[in-house]
Amino acid sequence: MGYTAEDEHLIKEKWNDLLLSCTKVCKNDEDWNFIKRAFFLAKEAHEGVRRRSGEPYLLHPIAVAQIVIDEIGLGVKSVVASLLHDVVEDTEYTVEDMERIFGPKIASMVDGLTKMSGVFNADISEQAEYFRKVLLTLSDDVRVILIKIADRLHNMRTLGSMPLNKQIKITGETIYLFAPLAYRLGLYSIKSELEDLCMKYRFPQQYAEISQKLQESEAIRQEFIDKFNAPIIAALNQDNINYEISGRVKSIYSIWSKMQRKQIPFEEIYDLFAIRIVFKPLPFPSEKTQCWQIYSTITDIYTPKPDRLRDWISMPKANGYEALHSTVMGPDGVWVEVQIRTQRMEDIAERGFAAHWKYKQATISQDEDEFDKWLKQIRSALNSPTENAVDFLDNFKLSLYMSEIVAFTPKGESRKMPFGATALDFAYDIHSKIGNSAISAKINHKLEPITTQINSGDQIEIITADNARPKPEWLEIVTTAKAKQAIKSFLKRERQNNIERGMQMLEERMNSLNIKLSGRVLRKIIPIYDSNSKEELYSKIGAGIVSLDNLDKVLKTNSKNKILKFWTLFIPQKEEEEQEDGGNEIAPEKETETPSAPQFQIAECCKPIPGEKVVGYRDPATGNVIVHKATCDELNRLAAQFGKNIVKEEVKWSQHKAMSYLVTVELRGIDRMGILLDLAKIVSDDFNINIREINLHSHDGIFEGGISLYVKDAESLHAVMDKIRKIKGIESVKRTIS
Repeated sequence: MGYTAEDEHLIKEKWNDLLLSCTKVCKNDEDWNFIKRAFFLAKEAHEGVRRRSGEPYLLHPIAVAQIVIDEIGLGVKSVVASLLHDVVEDTEYTVEDMERIFGPKIASMVDGLTKMSGVFNADISEQAEYFRKVLLTLSDDVRVILIKIADRLHNMRTLGSMPLNKQIKITGETIYLFAPLAYRLGLYSIKSELEDLCMKYRFPQQYAEISQKLQESEAIRQEFIDKFNAPIIAALNQDNINYEISGRVKSIYSIWSKMQRKQIPFEEIYDLFAIRIVFKPLPFPSEKTQCWQIYSTITDIYTPKPDRLRDWISMPKANGYEALHSTVMGPDGVWVEVQIRTQRMEDIAERGFAAHWKYKQATISQDEDEFDKWLKQIRSALNSPTENAVDFLDNFKLSLYMSEIVAFTPKGESRKMPFGATALDFAYDIHSKIGNSAISAKINHKLEPITTQINSGDQIEIITADNARPKPEWLEIVTTAKAKQAIKSFLKRERQNNIERGMQMLEERMNSLNIKLSGRVLRKIIPIYDSNSKEELYSKIGAGIVSLDNLDKVLKTNSKNKILKFWTLFIPQKEEEEQEDGGNEIAPEKETETPSAPQFQIAECCKPIPGEKVVGYRDPATGNVIVHKATCDELNRLAAQFGKNIVKEEVKWSQHKAMSYLVTVELRGIDRMGILLDLAKIVSDDFNINIREINLHSHDGIFEGGISLYVKDAESLHAVMDKIRKIKGIESVKRTIS
């Protein structure tokens, strides 16, 4: 069935909008014809097909092409590839057809996009197994990744038509991989929109609340910005600088993230906006010098905060970002961040890699920049034969979001490292052999442990030894993907050797006792030796962690099963499903209601309590449903890698069980007489909540510590925390996961 007259009108309208945008990149009739041929082929191929929302499918490739040209700034070939990106996957056309009609380059790009589309297909059990293919396109043509990000952006903009479990899966992938990847490719505005859209669908109530509060405070904020900008405008005008000045408000997601991270209300977020100055530089002096001149003009007006100066002009970020950031004391005692950049820097900040590449070609620069170095690292990681895809995906994630420092080798070579990196990370950054044999470091000519965190400006010499070898605890110390990958590869090889050695040792010991090694015997001794699998047991034996001297005694003991906490899933009857509060519920029980009912376990990583929004993840190994807080980072990772295991139904807490849940609240504030009494009174008297433990200590007039409480649900926890915040002297109140 074809499209209706109304559909055709809508398609024509969007196509005309795209043609208008193409005037920026089409240089001749050949370019125009190239794009038109792609459009008419896509129109014929997708004829009559509709998206889940009901609109003609063709509107999707048109929208992707529009994003590619308007919001990323790519050219004619990318527009053509965007229009054709679903043709090979969804229709009878082949990659060979694409090559015959549009040439090898377009065929290669469409082929790359087709391979990638399978990566995030709901029918694939482990997306991670295919993600390596996605990143291979980084080695081949970065434009393919940029088009895929545009495709994801449009899918996120139209996510409302998808069911809940698909929304969780898609937002999980987006927040875990696509938003960080957009950031690393320099697409800051797209990264922010992806994050905001994830929040809008996962946490609609909080999104709406913050959005409303931003609107309500807009007039007061604008009044302050005008007051702050007035003397700067006068000074820049006097210096005859061609500039634009604006106040940029933080994204809703970044405000919410800060509220979550610091566990503070919206009213306590003070850095809601930053002032941005974008100017067109003169031919002389250098851009860098002119940025510093504007910085000097501003700091003549407002006093800067010395520890908040960020110079990303001398040392650009790895995604090409350049700017000067300074925080200054504005009117009414308010700190304000000011960003200074040229128009070229602004284009790179907003358009990312596409603009970065355009400017690099314009200057005919053959020098390897930070972005090229990052791509080289990705290619190196892709060629690692020892790593499984899930590990690779986690390690790749590490290389996406990072604040950077600059450290130096003994010969003065600078190396960019993530903030929080250790001397061990630095060793692996030089070479994996140096990392594997590192024993200590000389930092600024002073001998320090290899685990020492390094700072910007440090000069580092790595001390090695031939008999040194990586330890498992190193994985908790290092922060870079390269270091983690090298350590895991070494430990994996060593573990395999230990497993083989341990298996042989156990068999020999069992033979000496005249006992046959069977599955029943293994099941008995695995938990006794504090192992979770036979491989772990063999590895521990081979490494000498477990001794088999007492094996005969162990085999005679009766093993006791560990007590596990299970949660039952109540499946309502059909007539109950029609009621408002029907749906799956978690209730704390020792046994499931029916033999077929799945067992629920509370996730140890986030420990949700009743009243908190939760999502179920079905463990493929056990079939149990692991219940995570909806805000849990681990849930996002699982949704990104194993999206089909997200439970389709919305998981809800049962209302009728009066149980108590142990939570720990971290406190900090100004010490005074009677504060402990006030705290105990509020918790015990006002809320009738039992206190299990109070652990507070005072130093230099400041107290900090924790209080463990038994609460019934999230509502009662939040109520008691809000009341504690109002106690005189209390500075911060946070829930911690112990």
